[in-house]
Amino acid sequence: MTGVAESRGVPAAERAAPLLTAEGITIRFGGVTAVKNINLSVRPGEILGLIGPNGAGKTTLFNGLTGFVRLSEGRVTLDGRDITHLQPQARSRLGMARTFQVERPFEDLSVLENVLVAAFLRHRGRAAEDHAYAVLERVGLADRAAQPAAELNLARRRRLELAKALALEPRLLFLDESIAGLNPPAQQEMVALIRELAQSGLGIVMVEHIMHVIMTLSDHVICMAFGELLAEGHPADVAAHPDVIRAYLGDDHD
Repeated sequence: MTGVAESRGVPAAERAAPLLTAEGITIRFGGVTAVKNINLSVRPGEILGLIGPNGAGKTTLFNGLTGFVRLSEGRVTLDGRDITHLQPQARSRLGMARTFQVERPFEDLSVLENVLVAAFLRHRGRAAEDHAYAVLERVGLADRAAQPAAELNLARRRRLELAKALALEPRLLFLDESIAGLNPPAQQEMVALIRELAQSGLGIVMVEHIMHVIMTLSDHVICMAFGELLAEGHPADVAAHPDVIRAYLGDDHD
C-alpha cells in the first residue's frame, strides 16, 4: 500500500507499523450486503481517504471500523490488538476517536464545557480544564470558550466537533465529512488543520465528498461502489482510474 512514506519522502523501511488494520470487513443488514470484503490499514501520520458515490457503503464501513455497526465478518486491530467486538467507548479508551457528519454539540453548554465532557475521559479537575483549553487553542476556538455552543456557526461547530474528538487524545482519528458545506476560506482552514494533525503523527481516516479536498489531503485513497472495493492507491492513480471516473468523478474530471 502506498501512503505517508511515499508522499512525504519517508523511506519505506522507516515506516511505522500500522495503527489500524482491517481485514475482510463485511457488513450485512438482513439479506443486503452493504460492505463486502474490504481490507485497509492506516499508519501514524497517514491520511486514508474513503470515496465513492452515494450508497457505496462508505459510511457503513466507517461505522463498522469505529464500532457503531457490528461486523458480519472480518477483523479489526488497533496497534495489533483485536478490537473487532469492542464497543465505541472501549475503542476510545484505546486511542480511537471520531467526528460525526451531523454535529452533535451539547447546545445548552459552553464551548469549553462541550470539550470538557470528552477531556474527563483522560483527566480530572483542573488538568481536564487545562487540557480542554489547549485543545480549543489547537482548533482555533479558544476565544469562544465561554460562548454557548448553540450560537456557533457551521464552521465553528465543525471545529468544536473536532475538538471533542481531539480531547480524547486519540492516535487514530475518523473524520466524517468535516469539510462538506463550508465556504472556501473555512475549507482551506480545515484542510490546514487536518494536515497539521497528520504531521503531528495522528493516523486519519476521512470520508469526504469534496473531491479536490480529499485528493489533496490523502496519502492513500480507497474508492468503493456497491459495497465493494472499486479502486485504491495513490490519489492521482485513483482519480485517473476509468472505473472511478465512470462511477463517481464523471467523464469530464481532469
